[in-house]
Amino acid sequence: MEDWELDFEWLQVRHFVKKAFNKHTLPDLNAILFLIGVQELGRWKTNFTKEEKQDLMHIAVCRLLSYDGYYQFAGRDADGWPHFEALKPYRKKGVKEQEVYLKTKVIQYFRDWEKETGLPLGNNTSNN
Repeated sequence: MEDWELDFEWLQVRHFVKKAFNKHTLPDLNAILFLIGVQELGRWKTNFTKEEKQDLMHIAVCRLLSYDGYYQFAGRDADGWPHFEALKPYRKKGVKEQEVYLKTKVIQYFRDWEKETGLPLGNNTSNN
């Protein structure tokens, strides 16, 4: 994926999330990772603890890295929280490279969600 394509699709995801949650600002990568973690958990509560928020972001990263075989879903614990098994080491170096990689996986995640639900992310990022 070329840089401009990544930028365009990343912006499209951010606008979709902004609109879906009726926010005034575009979410950053951390906010979107948190939302993916909640989606993977499968339930929402008003107040997650700081530790739970960290766990949700970890779940999101594991889920995203599972696309390329770094992790595999191992099941849920007694409280229903998903767990992943590491299959191979993640060797991306540098914050920028890791961020670009995660953004491409977030885009893939939302494209898969779009196919599964039939609800479009939309191509129109204006009016937001």
